[in-house]
Amino acid sequence: MKFYKITLVMLLCACIRVAYAQNADQQGPKYDQHKVFTPLFYPEKGNEFRNSGGAPGAKYWQNRADYKLNINLDTAKHRLDGSALITYTNNSPDALGFLWLQVEQNIYREDSRAEATSPLSGGRFNNRRYTKGDEIKAIYVVKNGKTEKADYIVTDTRLQIKLKDSLKAGGSKLQIKIEYGFDIPQYGTDRMGRLLTKNGWIYELAQWYPRMEVYDDVSGWNTLPYLGAGEFYLEYGNFDYTITAPASLVVVGSGELLNPNDVYSATTLSRLAEARKSDKTVMIRDSADILRKEDHAKKQMLTWHFFCKNARDVAWAASKAFIWDAARINLPSGKKALAQSVYPVESKGSQAWGRSTEYVKGAIELYSNQWFEYTYPVTTNVAGTVGGMEYPGIVFCGSENRTSELWEVTNHEFGHNWFPMIVGSNERKYAWMDEGFNTFLNGVDTKVFNKGEYYLKPDQQKAAPGLFGQDAEPIMTIPDVLQAEFLGVAAYEKPALGLNILREQILGEQRFDYAFKTYIKRWAFKHPTPWDFFHTMDNAAGEDLSWFWNEWFFTTWKLDQGIKDISYPDGDATKGALITLENLEEMALPVTILIKEENGKTATVKLPVEVWQRGPSWTFHYKSTSKIVLATIDPDHQLPDINPENNSFSGLPIPAGITASGVIKNYLDAIGGAEKLKNIKDLQVSSTGTVQGSEIQMVTRYRVPDMYYQQITVPSYNNMVVNHILVNGDNVNAQQLNREIPLDDIGKKVVKARSKPFPELDYEKNGYTLVLDSALKIVNGDLAYEIDVKLAEGATIKNFYSQKSGLKVKQVVDGPVISATEWSNYEGINGGIRIPFFMKTTLLGQPAEFKVKETAVNSNISAVSFQ
Repeated sequence: MKFYKITLVMLLCACIRVAYAQNADQQGPKYDQHKVFTPLFYPEKGNEFRNSGGAPGAKYWQNRADYKLNINLDTAKHRLDGSALITYTNNSPDALGFLWLQVEQNIYREDSRAEATSPLSGGRFNNRRYTKGDEIKAIYVVKNGKTEKADYIVTDTRLQIKLKDSLKAGGSKLQIKIEYGFDIPQYGTDRMGRLLTKNGWIYELAQWYPRMEVYDDVSGWNTLPYLGAGEFYLEYGNFDYTITAPASLVVVGSGELLNPNDVYSATTLSRLAEARKSDKTVMIRDSADILRKEDHAKKQMLTWHFFCKNARDVAWAASKAFIWDAARINLPSGKKALAQSVYPVESKGSQAWGRSTEYVKGAIELYSNQWFEYTYPVTTNVAGTVGGMEYPGIVFCGSENRTSELWEVTNHEFGHNWFPMIVGSNERKYAWMDEGFNTFLNGVDTKVFNKGEYYLKPDQQKAAPGLFGQDAEPIMTIPDVLQAEFLGVAAYEKPALGLNILREQILGEQRFDYAFKTYIKRWAFKHPTPWDFFHTMDNAAGEDLSWFWNEWFFTTWKLDQGIKDISYPDGDATKGALITLENLEEMALPVTILIKEENGKTATVKLPVEVWQRGPSWTFHYKSTSKIVLATIDPDHQLPDINPENNSFSGLPIPAGITASGVIKNYLDAIGGAEKLKNIKDLQVSSTGTVQGSEIQMVTRYRVPDMYYQQITVPSYNNMVVNHILVNGDNVNAQQLNREIPLDDIGKKVVKARSKPFPELDYEKNGYTLVLDSALKIVNGDLAYEIDVKLAEGATIKNFYSQKSGLKVKQVVDGPVISATEWSNYEGINGGIRIPFFMKTTLLGQPAEFKVKETAVNSNISAVSFQ
């Protein structure tokens, strides 16, 4: 399930939350090495089912479910009716007196447990309309050649069959035959449903048949109800299924179509044959074919017969509105598979779904070469009402996606064919074992796809407030327990970042990749637990990572590494430097330090995590030959440090004669001079940016003497207003998501101080106290002056001005809420005046970047525009 857009939605729909503000006045470090490096992390030893090294044990077992499904699609009633024949094999050492199945269409009933536990404010998993759920017509048990009516009970989304005679251990089998039907919901918790297009309905069918619950050696029967956020835990088996539907529809499904000659025209068969030999996308059915209505057999109904081998689930889609294209997939073993996409005419185009098959082919080939070979003969991307959902060999992605958003969701959903389709973890309990692992794969993939076409280098320091907010929850939390607005962090972003840190900072790519591939190979088509993953990574990489698993997955500890001091033996820099580091928060991670000397020498020092085994402070000797100009922890911003302000240390005092007023004058001169700036009566700046892969737009207006307007919107969500700030004289109003943010006097002063295009023009007036810090600071590797603008008790704006250019490069608001903004790429806009055309900040706890697209100076902006 894709969450890059959903994370944003949850943020937008949640109560207003502020970024975590590091308390600068805290008394000493919180860090305690005894809590991090505990020897008692692993709770138990290995056993005969799962060994201590993280591999399946000598007597590992899992049960099996094979399905024969026959279904009829009634497009007039939007309904499915049919039968399921399940052959269930009990490979466990236990006799089973009862069986549990999942009937997940019951989530759409008005009396469902999911409906009762859905928030009034709404959300992705809330029902929009109700159905009768799974309508069970009859259930039979077939055992030893004898068919009997089943004794069963339905409990919400679970169905229990009570057996007359226990199903014996060690490979005994029985069959369950179920006759059932259900009305297809239009909105199916964003995992299935139907979409009306100009050429007809698109049906996306999932959770469409009764499915066996998993019986395993860990919990026995896994019977957590289906409430929405928690996904699925399923047995493996073969699926033989038929779909009888109107002949005008194109049907695509998991696995291989066994009767193409019965359902395809000669033209379609010929084009498919061409696509199977082509690395370029081949059109199978275009918009003209839809209008001609000649690409199917001349019958009223057709039956499509699919077979999917060794899978945990199957899904399918059908529509007469589908455009259809395909291309060949080249697998590392030399085998071939078929990549295909089906989408409505509304989604066609080279900036949209016209590139879908290219994305599918690219993702499958990259994952197959890097990790484990793709296992299905066909892979299908379906455009419809579902924003992003994965099934074996087929995924559902939102029909409105374009360019980078379509790549992101396609890449993510097909990554799920490795987690959890190949490595079958328990998604209902451990969402991070599929979503987090897959999000990690997506990042590795995106770096290289089409030479990094859609890759954006992350800034984990800016992401830190969202990962470690005051309402943060541990990764190791059942997804239905996680608060909706934090699910994207705990299940997707933070576990993916953890794997990146292991790969890039702790183990290195070679050791990590070998261990991770070992995990996939060991647990392919099996059911691993978190402990199996932890043990496998430890053993295959040759590293005791228990400290990392504990702090990253089980706690909400934060990271705050800083440089405390730089000194020289006998005051002589040629004898080397003594650099003292501090670990101020509870988390420990390795340290990377970039060091630059006065003589131009640069070096990078990497310290292992073990430096923190002795306590919260560590001093090391660096072989300098001249005075250190600057030292910066994590110069590439790869770690989520919640307080990056203490990451850099220049070791240099400000030069003699430098004053706060002089720094301010240099800045004003650098952007055009005070006199020119005073001639600006109004200014409008329009910018665009991205948050979590979604485009955002920002409009900022100024009008002298005291009018200010800023609004940030998300176009793809009906121009939803994220932030709205208005200043008109003494009237100050701030809103997030149409909810007013209460501001005290200090908050209003901060907003007003930031509501002018060039606030430095007013710094000499009463109400401002300027303090120039005695040491040079470091911003993005360059030296800068820090001027603290004190507005009132408890509220300070820290401005940083480049020593080299004089330009303002960063601002930190230090008060009840800490926020940081960085500026660069200053360009002229009118008569020699310069403003920054690139800005980095944080929006609703997420990193955001904005680029200026348009400016207007002295355009007589009316007062009406400040509303």
